[in-house]
Amino acid sequence: MSARGTRQSPSGANDPDLPGAISGGAKLVGVIGWPVAHSLSPRLHGYWLRHHKIDGAYVPLAVRPEDFASVLKTLPRMGFAGVNVTLPHKESALAAVDTVDATAREIGAVNMIVATAEGRLDGRNTDAFGFIENLKHGAPEWEASVGPAVVLGAGGAARAVCRALADAGVPEIRIANRTIARARGIAEAVGANTVPWDERSAALDGAALLVNATNLGMEGKPSLELDLTSLPAGAVVNDIVYNPIETGMLKAAAARGNVVVDGLGMLLHQARPGFAAWFGTDPAVTEGLRAYVLRGLAGRG
Repeated sequence: MSARGTRQSPSGANDPDLPGAISGGAKLVGVIGWPVAHSLSPRLHGYWLRHHKIDGAYVPLAVRPEDFASVLKTLPRMGFAGVNVTLPHKESALAAVDTVDATAREIGAVNMIVATAEGRLDGRNTDAFGFIENLKHGAPEWEASVGPAVVLGAGGAARAVCRALADAGVPEIRIANRTIARARGIAEAVGANTVPWDERSAALDGAALLVNATNLGMEGKPSLELDLTSLPAGAVVNDIVYNPIETGMLKAAAARGNVVVDGLGMLLHQARPGFAAWFGTDPAVTEGLRAYVLRGLAGRG
């Protein structure tokens, strides 16, 4: 027994005296981005690792765009089981991995990679999964078949959102974006309609779901100017932005009685498939996890 009355586990991991300690045989995973210091993923995965008493580590990897492909290829030789990929590397990862799943190819971005025992890199996309799971949990009364969805934006996040909505069976998707050509590209892929940006408020008429998939309203970004007058009272409103956790759009929607869903859940749920693939445990998104990640978000200020 140690002086403090606790016995070290054979692996040296998860000792009561050393919460979060890992052994020399710990499974390694990380998140690659540039920059990456702002990422909440190490905090999120670290919570699950401690909760499930797994001998593993999830680390931030700051990699410049010009070094991304070469660094990625070294990960299996360094013992990494895989990585998450964040901005600005998600599109570059498509060409850097050995295989790409259908969802990642359709969305045009990879956000999760599994390194196989043979050293192969399997690219996947879990953003669409994270979005739809967050919507299901945040607004369980929402049904895809109820009516049209309006999606603001035409970037990578919007592509994932539209793909998820199309797969769920939403009867009509209206995409509003400043650059209409980008919106048309997504619309052709999922069978959606495009809306000029200056007609976005009118497009809310008859909608059952509104999703902001732009960065407007995010901390440090311009606000989202949107008149909700035409939006039905029964519509669900989701903002994928989670900093701040309650955006201006969500505040305005809640004030008029709409059900609102914030963006933090998308981050939490999109992490589940990766954790399951790397560590062999399917984790749960709980209120405890959400509160812990929110404290990390608050700590940035």
